[in-house]
Amino acid sequence: MSPFERKFGKYAIRNLSFVLVMCYAVGYVLQLMGGGLILSYLTLNPYAILHGQIWRLVTWVLIPPSSGGLFFTLLMLYFYCSIGTSLERTWGTYRYNVYLFQGMLFTIVGSFLLMGYCYLFKPEIPLLGTALTINTPVEYFTVIAMMFSTYYINMSIFLAFAATFPDAQVLLMFIIPIRVKWLGIIYAVMLAFQFLGTNVYGKFAIGASLLNFIVFFLTSRNMMHLNPKQIHRRQEFKREVRRSTGITKHKCAICGRTEVDSPQMQFRFCSKCDGNYEYCEEHLYTHTHIKRQN
Repeated sequence: MSPFERKFGKYAIRNLSFVLVMCYAVGYVLQLMGGGLILSYLTLNPYAILHGQIWRLVTWVLIPPSSGGLFFTLLMLYFYCSIGTSLERTWGTYRYNVYLFQGMLFTIVGSFLLMGYCYLFKPEIPLLGTALTINTPVEYFTVIAMMFSTYYINMSIFLAFAATFPDAQVLLMFIIPIRVKWLGIIYAVMLAFQFLGTNVYGKFAIGASLLNFIVFFLTSRNMMHLNPKQIHRRQEFKREVRRSTGITKHKCAICGRTEVDSPQMQFRFCSKCDGNYEYCEEHLYTHTHIKRQN
């Protein structure tokens, strides 16, 4: 367990995939209520963010991926929720949170980098095979902002699932059983062709969102050959090794628990006790203060 996980792991959001799917559901409802007008005020528009509309840093997550009807929308939401839940159970809540939020952060950074690129080179916006002539930055970045969504973040979730569960099988078109790793390879090739064939705006959007998976692949490539049970056993072995060394930084003077026994537990010294006595968060305010006898 890293120091960051020990310190911030307790803030990790459980069932984050379900939360993301609920955000999509809200986005679909808003889309039905006001068409694209309401969603246009929620997009990841860096120009608008710098001019005070800071809510866009969060609300762009509500922009739902494009769908082909109610049935396929529900199927897509269920699919991403299920594979995300599987990843969270295998990696742990903290690591899965880091993976998703890292992808969102890369997307936000990519949108601002694209804005800088546009100010430097002022490229025209290709739309429907034509080049638009837009005079104001507001109109310019309103069009560009629609290119940034969670679609490619969802793709990064699927690619991570394919890398973690390569031998898992899914039913293609509900009939043909196929291993996830082959679907992952097919999607990776499609995304590569899409990246090479799109304009500079699409390259920024795809590259920023999928940079998350590239970082994951490079940092986890030594575990790609392991199945989820082996990964879990390796993590358990590392915890047992740390526990067997007996070297800890914190220990409760009442119950004897350490940061190895309870990684998310907070430990504090008591200023009212005579001596360096440390207590866990459960006994910090309930213990009897130790006083030296004169």
